[in-house]
Amino acid sequence: MYQEKIISPPSGYLTFAISIVLLAASIFCFVSEIFLWGGILLAVDIFLIFPGFLIINPNQSMVLTLFGKYMGTVKADGFFWVNPLTAKRRVSLKANNLNGQQLKVNDKLGNPIEIAAVVVWKVNETAKAVFSVENYMQYVNIQSEAAVRHLANIFPYDHAEGEETSITLKDGAEKVSELLENELNERLSRAGIEVLEARISHLAYAPEIASAMLQRQQATAVIAARKLIVEGAVGMVEMALEKLSQKGIVELDEERKAAMVSNLLVVLCGDRHVQPVVNTGTLYN
Repeated sequence: MYQEKIISPPSGYLTFAISIVLLAASIFCFVSEIFLWGGILLAVDIFLIFPGFLIINPNQSMVLTLFGKYMGTVKADGFFWVNPLTAKRRVSLKANNLNGQQLKVNDKLGNPIEIAAVVVWKVNETAKAVFSVENYMQYVNIQSEAAVRHLANIFPYDHAEGEETSITLKDGAEKVSELLENELNERLSRAGIEVLEARISHLAYAPEIASAMLQRQQATAVIAARKLIVEGAVGMVEMALEKLSQKGIVELDEERKAAMVSNLLVVLCGDRHVQPVVNTGTLYN
């Protein structure tokens, strides 16, 4: 495994001045018809001086190799001169966005889902990025897809029946993003890549089960609402009976209490407007 070695080559301005002097000297030799020395000076300038010039822009680097041996990486921006025989490979240090494609996978419960992620990454160690993998950008794409598939397989899309404590892809966004970022950093460390942020950008049930899951969610919401309504209605009936008993407004036997409870529950739990009925007799006729 190659370890990055930062080098600081000499400034290129002095060498550039020497190059201008050699160019001027070669022109003078040609004008003076001293063709041999003119050709030698021009060849030195073109083949030994000019190829060594190096311009590094901000947030860029240059990986240098000499006859197959890694010499080091230049990360400082500026104008430099290096051995003209070195091979140079420019590597960007800027942050990159990977907008992953939508993947169709099965979650932990076996439900087919569609999932995609956005990954922000940058090259942290240029030597590993250049020498440890064939193509580090393609490596990032493939490993990101593999990490997203693995994440979808170990978590359910939503809570299972009667289960509320486990992490899900739908509700545990922060935890899921943290786990995805950690896994990507572990996978991409071989290529010298650092993941700055990773988040799920798309999450949905696959079209073939989307309608069924929507009905399930709607049924769950209706049951939860009905449960809340019944709990409130029972509390109101209990409070009403207690107030009537305390104030002595009316004396109710067990049969009348049962009838009153039944009527109140129908009124409070019903989903339609109540139609009042006037009873001109008694509760027993």
